[in-house]
Amino acid sequence: MTHEKIHTKFIDLLLPGIKNTFQDEFSRQTLINEMKRVTIISLLVSLILSIQVFIYFFTNNLLFQKYPNIKEGMKFSFILLGIFLIYELLVRKAFSLFIERKKQPPEIIRYLNALIETMLPTLGMILLGIFQSPTDAILSPITLVYFFFIMLSTLRLNFKLSMFTAFIAATEYLTLALYYYKTNQIKNVDLISVELPLIILRAFFYLIGGAIAGLVALQIKEGFLKSIANIEERKQLMNVFGQHVSPEVVDKLLNQNVEIESEIKHVCVMFLDIRNFTSFSENKSPVEVVNFLNTLFEFMIEIINRNNGIVNKFLGDGFMAVFGAPFSNGKDCLNAVQASKEILEKIQEYNQTQKIPPTKIGIGLHSGDAVTGNVGSDLRKEYTVIGDVVNLASRIEQLTKQYSEQILFSEDVISKIEGFEIKEIDTVIVKGRVTPVKIYSLL
Repeated sequence: MTHEKIHTKFIDLLLPGIKNTFQDEFSRQTLINEMKRVTIISLLVSLILSIQVFIYFFTNNLLFQKYPNIKEGMKFSFILLGIFLIYELLVRKAFSLFIERKKQPPEIIRYLNALIETMLPTLGMILLGIFQSPTDAILSPITLVYFFFIMLSTLRLNFKLSMFTAFIAATEYLTLALYYYKTNQIKNVDLISVELPLIILRAFFYLIGGAIAGLVALQIKEGFLKSIANIEERKQLMNVFGQHVSPEVVDKLLNQNVEIESEIKHVCVMFLDIRNFTSFSENKSPVEVVNFLNTLFEFMIEIINRNNGIVNKFLGDGFMAVFGAPFSNGKDCLNAVQASKEILEKIQEYNQTQKIPPTKIGIGLHSGDAVTGNVGSDLRKEYTVIGDVVNLASRIEQLTKQYSEQILFSEDVISKIEGFEIKEIDTVIVKGRVTPVKIYSLL
């Protein structure tokens, strides 16, 4: 199963609220990008307006003597750029209000805005054609502003809007150029750059630019949605499997073909209990009790995570851990026994160094088939393991008190491990079962 299919599986089955969550976030981010795009355009228009003001008021008259109509044309240009700047500032304010109210503008408004913005270079060309010459208008750097708007359309993260911007640019440029060409207003037609085929080709390049911008926008959008989906999946997985699941476990859940719906899995279940915890807590403050538990659970959870298990439930002064679900490396019993051994060794080390008060624990292990899956509602789910294997593991843990052992496990666990020195403790009939159970411990 591909990583994309795993994403879909999580989103559709395990995390039904994720789609709405990251779509809402994506919509908000799109509006933020629109604000950035409008800000860039506003800054550019302000820069052009400032340059024109400087030229109009602070340069000598040589330019105006050579091109007498430019000065009059610049007055209209001031008006055009000023109106456009005010329009862009109003658009920016509108997007800001939509973000604050957590709403989206109607789609038609976004297309209308793209149409109005793309008209700026067209109006600039018309002014240049009126006050200078149509030929200069067709060949002027103003035509490059179309590409500027097409490139900035990428920030809309919408392929259709990028193509629409390019279509408007190509249509307006081609219409104006053909009008000048057909009415013989273009002078020096011997120049290859104003030949009809090249005019059409330039318009075609606008469309190509729009397609490229749209494809880039799609890639950015896809990457953004996947990033949000990953974050939401990780957040929800931590909610489902508990805050003490290691990041490594979550990564495996996200990258493996993990079936989260209810199913039967072969698992090894561990029950761990801290001995004499009630009498210990009687003479301690709540802060001391919590610190004691946190000290123990910190290294216990780390050991279980490292041995490919997960802590499924906390039971006050103990917990239930599972090896083999939701994923397995095929060595579940071996992992469980190894984790138990490491926990016992760590307890002994802490006792000797007096990092904790003298402490003993009891661990019970049993393996077998169990039903695994999510239990709960959309507001809160818990990954749980249900079956006789759980009940028997709990009973075996309780027998550690009777036999004064810190770890006991069933014959089902013995048959799947090697490399440990083991001793048989007894054959007992546990509560709720008719068949005797052989229990073992480590030497």
